[in-house]
This record gives sequence, structure tokens and C-alpha cells, in this order.
Amino acid sequence: MSAIAVLRLPLAVDLSGFVKLLQRMQVPHRVSEEAGEQVLWVPANISEDVRVLYERFPAGDPDEKLNIPVTHPIRRPSFASQVRHGKATTLVLLLTIIVGAVTLLGDNLDTMRWLTFLDYRVVGEYIHFVPLSDSLAAGQWWRLVTPMLIHFGILHLAMNGMWYWELGRRIESRQGSVNLIGLTLLFSLVSNFAQFVFSGPTLFGGLSGVLYGLLGHCWIFQILSPNTAYRLPRGVLAMMLIWLLLCLSGLVSMIGFGEIANAAHVSGLLVGCLTGLLGGLYNRRKLAA
Repeated sequence: MSAIAVLRLPLAVDLSGFVKLLQRMQVPHRVSEEAGEQVLWVPANISEDVRVLYERFPAGDPDEKLNIPVTHPIRRPSFASQVRHGKATTLVLLLTIIVGAVTLLGDNLDTMRWLTFLDYRVVGEYIHFVPLSDSLAAGQWWRLVTPMLIHFGILHLAMNGMWYWELGRRIESRQGSVNLIGLTLLFSLVSNFAQFVFSGPTLFGGLSGVLYGLLGHCWIFQILSPNTAYRLPRGVLAMMLIWLLLCLSGLVSMIGFGEIANAAHVSGLLVGCLTGLLGGLYNRRKLAA
């Protein structure tokens, strides 16, 4: 059976505890050194399970009390287990679903106005926007981030929700729930404000600006301080960057996908790359210390 490289880690990372865990679980494996990295090889049919195991127990089983069977194949964590270890990710997705239901996915303008970047009044067939300064003076600071919860259509919500589940859990497993929430709010704030500056008073919403922020964060962090949590499946990064370029070209809008919040996407990606740069440098320095 062919073996594949499931982990590529800096030489400074202590992999001995995890290797002992694999030995105790009778998982076939070998470790090699390539280009200044230590590489863990396992059979291809259990590679994803080993990745998940490392995300949960990177230091192995130090207290020897974990109830992990040693004579059975590694099992992929259940959905309930993934929710339990991704509470912040689940919370954000639940809020988007609730908002989607309450706003009828953008059709209920009277409800949606409480979450948009700019407040507005509907007069006949026209929408009259309230200046942002007036809303902030009235204490409505939540408007700076809540547009991320608004979605226009089931496909919009489903696609954004799927990618937030994929990227959010990675960051939460590596950096914790508080950091994920903080990054989500930061990316939402920057992308919403950039879209407002670019497009002026208009209705916009969705998690896509946040998603590009999470993507940029994982991308740059992984380059500077490699870890399995941020190693995205092959093609994901290229696909999302190509999609961004197609949106910027105007082709996506021309074929019927509606107006695309390009400024939110680009600004989210840029600030995500910045946080990934800072986080990756800090983590690499900490490992080298």
C-alpha cells in the first residue's frame, strides 16, 4: 500500500510524543528528513485520519489516560465531535442561519435594515439611506460588522456557510475560539468599510469578505510556520484566487450572479494575509525560542 506525506513540520517541532501515540495505536508510519523539514509518512487510506489525530493531540498522549482504542482503525470524528471542538465556528453559522430566516434571505427589508451597514427607510420603490455618522452617534456600532450575517438567497448562504465551516474550524483548532471570533470581527469590519468606501450607499452583505480574510490568514501563516491545521486541500487556494479574479473582471456579474462585493473580497484577503504574517512570524519565533 502506498504511503503519502501526511505531515511536514520544521525540525524544531518535537514530534516524538505523537510518534509514540502512533506506535501505541499500531499505526504504520515512518519519519524522514527532507529540505530542512521532518516528514511523517503513513498509508494513503488513513492519511486524513492521522491529520485529524494530530490536530487533536499534536504532543501525543502525555497523561496516558486518553480513551483511544489501540486495536481498531482510526475513525473520523463525528459531526457532534466537530461541533464540540468548533463552538465559535458553529455559533457564527447559527447566527447566519437565524438572520437568513428572519430576513427571508434579503427579502424582508424592514427586518434587514437593523443589520445593514447603513440604516435606511423604504419610501415607495426607493431606499433612502441614513448617514453612517448618524447611526454611530445613536450607538448602533454593531452595523460595522453585522452585514456579514446577511445573505441574499439560499445558494449565497450555503456556499459561504460551507467555506466558513471549513476555514473557521481550522483556525479555531489551532488558535482557539477567542482568536477566531476576533479575526472574524476584524475581517468583517475591514471588508464592510472597504465595500462602503468603494460602492457608496448600497445594500451589501455576506461572509465572503471574512472568508477571504480567513483564507489569507491560513495561507501566509502556513508558509511561515507550517502546521497541518492550515494546510488546505490541493486546489482550494488556487480556486478561490481564480474566483476572485473572475469577480474582479466583471465576468461573474455578466453571467447572472448579481453584483459582487469585490472591495470586500480584496480587502478581506489583504488584511487576512497581514494577520497571517504577524501570527506566523510570532509562532515561528516562539518555536525557535
